Amino acid sequence: MATIKIKQVGSPIRRPEHQRKILIGLGLNKLNRVVELQDTAEVRGAIAKLPHLVAVVD
Repeated sequence: MATIKIKQVGSPIRRPEHQRKILIGLGLNKLNRVVELQDTAEVRGAIAKLPHLVAVVD
């Protein structure tokens, strides 16, 4: 299965609790951290909810 790299580019400080939980669910909790996850609809949906906090790395 294909993978996708996600980088955290924004801070969760002063963000709603549900956005923080999404970041933790993606495996992110510090700025500039990069994780590689399977490219599924669930992961894409989580990324779509946090376009101001995460970026897809090529």
